[in-house]
Amino acid sequence: MTSVPLKFERLAKKGDHSDLRLHLGTFSHTCDSYYLVIDESPTASRRLGANLARLLEQWKDQVDELKGVGGTAYLPYDFSDQCTAWLRVTSADGRGAEVHAGWSLVEAWGIEPSNYVATAPEIKDFDPIVGAQVACSLDDLAQCIAMGAEAHRSSRY
Repeated sequence: MTSVPLKFERLAKKGDHSDLRLHLGTFSHTCDSYYLVIDESPTASRRLGANLARLLEQWKDQVDELKGVGGTAYLPYDFSDQCTAWLRVTSADGRGAEVHAGWSLVEAWGIEPSNYVATAPEIKDFDPIVGAQVACSLDDLAQCIAMGAEAHRSSRY
């Protein structure tokens, strides 16, 4: 079991607005699955659970790319018409990481959530949210994300 205080969950309420919640340490943010549901890319699914799993699988791939070399990765968690919310994962040594939640003015309508990696390099205006950060190892972060992806993949929604 991983000790990273990160969770991206589907809430019990139905609908595509205010139905997801990201937890990062003591920070939490309620967001929408709308853009995940309307994603029409070839890698998207008709099932929200599969699309959430695909999103998290991309997160894990980006975190894995930082192992041993370090760098920065941006992982989206809220897609809105006028902006997007991202986790910025930075690693100086390829082992440890700082994870910060924040915002960008990159608009969601130009992003395919099931293939967001093409857009991630465009995040140049990341604005971190004060107090929305945790420190952890990249290995633990990748494990935490993989567990979340598996939970969504096996869900019925």
